Amino acid sequence: MEFGWSDEEQGFRAEVRAFIDANWSTGTGHDWEPERDSDAVATYQQALSDHGWLTMAWPEEYGGKDASYIQQVIFNEESVLTGAPRGGQGASLVGPTLMIFGTEEQKLEHLPKIARNEIRWAQGYSEPGSGSDLASLQTRAVRDGDEFVINGQKIWTSGAMHADWLHVLTRTDPAAPKHRGISYFMMPADTPGITIRALSQITGASEFAETFFEDVRVPAANMIGEENRGWYVAATTLDFERSGVDRVAAFRGPYAQLRRVLDDAESGVELTASGRGDIADIEIEAEVARLIGYRVTWMQASGAVPNYEASMSKVFGSEMIQRDAQRASRILGQRGMLRPGSPHAVEDGVFCQVYLWAPSRSILAGTSEIQRNIIATRGLGLPRG
Repeated sequence: MEFGWSDEEQGFRAEVRAFIDANWSTGTGHDWEPERDSDAVATYQQALSDHGWLTMAWPEEYGGKDASYIQQVIFNEESVLTGAPRGGQGASLVGPTLMIFGTEEQKLEHLPKIARNEIRWAQGYSEPGSGSDLASLQTRAVRDGDEFVINGQKIWTSGAMHADWLHVLTRTDPAAPKHRGISYFMMPADTPGITIRALSQITGASEFAETFFEDVRVPAANMIGEENRGWYVAATTLDFERSGVDRVAAFRGPYAQLRRVLDDAESGVELTASGRGDIADIEIEAEVARLIGYRVTWMQASGAVPNYEASMSKVFGSEMIQRDAQRASRILGQRGMLRPGSPHAVEDGVFCQVYLWAPSRSILAGTSEIQRNIIATRGLGLPRG
């Protein structure tokens, strides 16, 4: 197997870097930052759309550029490294799902708008009592003629405060086995009866929201896939969500800052023997995670939809970030745990922010326990407990 990059791929990486440098300049934009300028994100994503990169891997018929998965991986790596936004849920989750399960009318209505950056999407999956065991969700959708009436609550709805549309899992047959009575809907975020309330995190950011549905009426035509078969559609959506390389690249920026601190004789940070071991572990695990992520990309490029392979990438990458944050804290000592704004903080408190942010990575998009269950049952063929 060839682990290097071709001259053409290296050239594309340089092109991506130049584009980011020219168009993204609002802070660092990383997820662990206390605030992110949503207007600046929208402006940058419009620049991506105008350049044809918002949905670069999509087929041309849907507004994409038929870019290779390798190009998409390079774009994602460079974007995560610099904190630059990417396509959002419309480009990465909703669009690919509609291409597989959507009706022709749904594709014609939504895919061009996503490609033109006209709408932003948020995912309504988790509930207060249904997170890891997502199939136990209780938000109800009851048919009323050509519409469904939805009641319930979602939580950890990523980006809902800025979304134009939601894609939501609901229970349409409470008498069916829990995986077989779920339906998947799309709806405008300003539909009457929807209330969205931002959640404040320990980092000071508000990535997530809780979303309430009170007699929300949604056309039956907005269902993705078949009635009561939404779980199987959502499983494919989750595979798209878990298969990216962003978790692999997420710590590269802070790691580069850490190395600069260690190379600075005036920083006051001395690398001990155990610290050198931590540095070695960061380097080794980053390479392992990178290759696991590239395997997923190779599968996608071959026309396959990764399943347990995506879970392998997700669980290793998200837990690696937690280990790396802990390693950086050990190396830097007490100064590494000072928050932004402290006069004694290292690199203006970035390592404290990453440390506080990292645990959430092994919860969102399916907990590590869920990922290990998928690997065990679908990858290793072990029986369910």
